[in-house]
Amino acid sequence: MSQTTGTILDEIVARKQQDLAVEMRRRPLSQVRSDAAAAAPAGDFTAAIREPGVSLIAEIKRASPSAGELRHGLRPTALARTYVDSGAAACSILTDTPYFHGTLADLVEVRQMVDAPLLRKDFTIAPYQVYEARAAGADAILLIAAILDDRELADLQALAHELGMAALVETHSREEIERALRVDPPILGINNRNLHTFEVDLGTTERLRSCVPVGTLLVAESGVHTPDDVARLREVGIDAMLVGTALVTARDTATAVRQLAQAGRQPR
Repeated sequence: MSQTTGTILDEIVARKQQDLAVEMRRRPLSQVRSDAAAAAPAGDFTAAIREPGVSLIAEIKRASPSAGELRHGLRPTALARTYVDSGAAACSILTDTPYFHGTLADLVEVRQMVDAPLLRKDFTIAPYQVYEARAAGADAILLIAAILDDRELADLQALAHELGMAALVETHSREEIERALRVDPPILGINNRNLHTFEVDLGTTERLRSCVPVGTLLVAESGVHTPDDVARLREVGIDAMLVGTALVTARDTATAVRQLAQAGRQPR
């Protein structure tokens, strides 16, 4: 069973379990596994964010529970093309429907449009979703330590690796990082958003950086808006930043992407 957190994650996971049961009846696991096996090989998400500096993972995000709709008429393929053409190393696609208004179809469409590595951003709680991600063309998945017990986290990461994908293991506290490190994740994320209050603080990554061993790729999630924010991340040795809201809501998305990507390439 997935863990409880005392945050909105509990509500989201409960809904995800219900929706997943419906989807598995509609499209059996055997079919999804077959589709995953037939998909083109996954791209190297890890290599894409290992480049010198702070690499940009640009997120396609239609809405959020705290802010509602972020961009009316958002077109995932056009946005992904803008992201990649403007310097993003990889793209993240939110595929949760009830809370973020995304769909798996968004990922499928973006895969057909860009060659850059793609992260499926969702609340992954079962192997079915890992196969589903690979079948849709994902090169990486998100695993949220707060909603998975140790065995689930280990098994889902192992399955992602077996299918040729990377796994970004998300944490928010020292305790979650300690748990995550038990599965020796090649990529670890620190979410700067407090899910109890929805407040965002880049200081979360700065405070927790020392808990992450050298050699583990570290991704700062949420809270990056300006080149000055990127400079803060560079100073503490972050490898990549996952940015969604700031890019989706920007007046000039291409310029916003270029500014963050260029800031990430500046020397420390």
